[in-house]
Amino acid sequence: MSAVSRLSRRSCVKLLAAGALSAKAEPPLTAGFVYNGPKNDLGYNQSHAEGKQSVKSLPFVRAFDESNVPETVAVEETMRNMIFQDGARVIFATSYGFLDPFVLRVARENPNVQFFHCGGSYRDKVDPPNVGIYFGFIDEVEFLAGVTAGLMTKANRMGFVAAKPIPQVLRNINSFMLGARSVNPSVTMRVVFTGDWVLPVREAEASSSLADQGVDVLTGHTGSPRVIVQVAERRGIWATGYQFDQSVLAPRGFLTGAEWAWGGVYRHYLEMIHDGKSVANGSIPRRMTGTLKDEFCRLSPFGPGVTPEKRQAVARVKERLLNGSQAIYRGPLKNNTGKIVIPVGKTIPIEDSSLDQMDWLVDGIQGDTRG
Repeated sequence: MSAVSRLSRRSCVKLLAAGALSAKAEPPLTAGFVYNGPKNDLGYNQSHAEGKQSVKSLPFVRAFDESNVPETVAVEETMRNMIFQDGARVIFATSYGFLDPFVLRVARENPNVQFFHCGGSYRDKVDPPNVGIYFGFIDEVEFLAGVTAGLMTKANRMGFVAAKPIPQVLRNINSFMLGARSVNPSVTMRVVFTGDWVLPVREAEASSSLADQGVDVLTGHTGSPRVIVQVAERRGIWATGYQFDQSVLAPRGFLTGAEWAWGGVYRHYLEMIHDGKSVANGSIPRRMTGTLKDEFCRLSPFGPGVTPEKRQAVARVKERLLNGSQAIYRGPLKNNTGKIVIPVGKTIPIEDSSLDQMDWLVDGIQGDTRG
């Protein structure tokens, strides 16, 4: 037998062995991500889209997504397509309005698929067992952004443009104000609710109106606060961001912001599922939450207007939050109608579920929780 024949036969054996190994290889864990807006909104959806991008470092995952999906039966069609056409074994539904009834209905139809919803709540013995909830407590980061604003304001008047007066939003408004007042007791803040997550025209009108009223710091909680930050920059006042780093929109007036960091959350979920764990049997927590310390969220980089001394002051507050010596919701606290909402001597940790029913605005805020 010639050397050429021997080499050819060896090559064939190697190719056959490689094919056999490939045939036995485990299929990738396919994960679908659904967003209610564009992936480049410099806001909530982009924060999730970047989290999805980070899981590409996991060799066993195939991740894909769909954006601009409305909070209607349209999301059911999207999720079913992900399952039956793309083979999704796990779905991350990122928008508040996706859960009930849409995620719950598709989850009941597909008990072998795991569904994880961002920000919702789960009802034991009512909702399907293959649904999990995840969310972070960003109150501490909003508090730090408020500290920064409180140190920087000269007018002692701030403005907050918010989508809806739901507990998640009210927590951010209050924690921002409490941070500002912790370093500047004279500061006040006016809140304007637009009525929905993405209403750029109303957000611009609200931001301009607040600037006309003399505020010198603008911030907000909408799907993407880009409009708020842009208006602040045009009006020559300070801005803090939310959801994502908006510093590129305000090179002169951006102070800092409260950002989500979903990449670590998604990697953790997919690693657990790859290991054979499931939310249905309890080996994955029904509700996964985290704080600043858990790296669910982070403070945006400081803008050029924040001096080294003020940065150090914020860093000291951050250290106290991380070591537990600084609390956000510590009594006595009054709401803006004068009622005691947290009595003297009581501290409510940010993980406490009672805060999920928040329906008040803290003293010093002009606004109405009825929207």
